Amino acid sequence: MDKRLRADLFRTRLIIAIRRAGTNQSALARETGVDRSTISQLLRDDAARLPNAHVVGACATALGVSADWLLGLSEHPESATDLMASALTLTDAPRALVDQQIYDWHREAEGYKIRHVPAALPDMLKTNDVLHWEYGPHLGRTAAQAITASANRLAWMRQSASDYEIAMPSFEVQSFADGTGYYAGLPLEIRRKQIEHWQDLTVSLYPRMRLYLFDARQLFSAPITVFGPLLSVIYVGRNYLAFRDSQRVRAFSDHFDHLVREAQITARGFPDHLEKLRAKLG
Repeated sequence: MDKRLRADLFRTRLIIAIRRAGTNQSALARETGVDRSTISQLLRDDAARLPNAHVVGACATALGVSADWLLGLSEHPESATDLMASALTLTDAPRALVDQQIYDWHREAEGYKIRHVPAALPDMLKTNDVLHWEYGPHLGRTAAQAITASANRLAWMRQSASDYEIAMPSFEVQSFADGTGYYAGLPLEIRRKQIEHWQDLTVSLYPRMRLYLFDARQLFSAPITVFGPLLSVIYVGRNYLAFRDSQRVRAFSDHFDHLVREAQITARGFPDHLEKLRAKLG
């Protein structure tokens, strides 16, 4: 950039920063230790030179912006520390969907496509009997709380303008149908009714809700949710790791799209797959 243009941009951004900070030239001069005449000169329309690094840094610190932004080297007025703090957050992750934070993220992304790789089977698609079996005081949530949260989330999905895509490893659904692994001890009749419930939901909510199954021997995914272009969240157990910078959100979106492209069972084929599983249960 031409030196004159960069000087003009510095002056413009310095004026913006002073206004946003609710201060004035005299106060800025006092806080930075720079002569008021120097500050006045920087703000003049005919100022053709950039100040030295000390003055730029002092102004940036006093006004709470980054020196790179003042100089036109960045489009973000926040400092690198503030950018990192806003781009990456760590929040608590309750076991059930009672978590208000997750619900707030869904509402924030209203109208955008939401992509979801659940840690197990999605709570919002479970029957009350499965939730009763799964949730108890030892998880910090009562079954009644989990059922209410699940019903609320499903009701939100039905009326929301957001498309919802869910991708799961195929062994998760197979293990449920067989009553093995995590689902060992879950009665046959409850499993049968749950599969029938899935069949109803996958038909009634299609195409706004689409479910895909991928082969975990070929692909892997941590539990993630991508809320449109706004936010991507990784579930790590006791916490959610949330990213807001566009580059990482795009990377997680691409990861999810890869799961969909390589899916063994597509959204159109999912109801037939469930019917085969239900038929085997008798």
